[in-house]
Amino acid sequence: MAASARLILASTSPRRLELLAQIGITPHSVCAADIDETPLKNETPRLLAQRLAHAKAAKGAIDNPEALVLAADTVVGCGRRILGKPTSKDDARTMLSLLSGRAHRVYSGVALAEPGGAIRTRLVEARIKFKRLSKSEIEGYIKTAEWEGKAGAYGIQGLAGVFVLSLSGSYSAVVGLPLYETAALLTGAGYPAFPAP
Repeated sequence: MAASARLILASTSPRRLELLAQIGITPHSVCAADIDETPLKNETPRLLAQRLAHAKAAKGAIDNPEALVLAADTVVGCGRRILGKPTSKDDARTMLSLLSGRAHRVYSGVALAEPGGAIRTRLVEARIKFKRLSKSEIEGYIKTAEWEGKAGAYGIQGLAGVFVLSLSGSYSAVVGLPLYETAALLTGAGYPAFPAP
């Protein structure tokens, strides 16, 4: 793959753009991959994250067949239960109450579609333990609206970082894009994923 191939990010997430910038990458363009993100029957959080990342890359590749298309998806799992993006304050309250005082897992799938049709994927898992949250902490966090658009109703890079007792695994994956695996996929496709000396 030529290093001159265009890179498309199949996500409009500002967090993913910031993470790519952290390793010296600016996509040529950004386009949201509009797909149905409804979990399949009996689908685990792990399989959902991988399937959605692959589907987003495939969708982006349809419109950009000559480009590299990078896609990702992050799913929060509490046991086999999938915690998606909350649709209301009540939904966010329920999720935060469920995560309070417990360990949960965050699965981050990343996929790269290459010209010619090949799609390579990686899946990263992180384990996070939350402190026990008081009602006032939950209500205070909900008032910030930081939970909006965030899987599991929180963003670790924001105020919710104070809820985290421990994290085992990739911090960048929890934020939305596993940098090590993303760089490996890109360099494997001939795209420079780190500034040259």
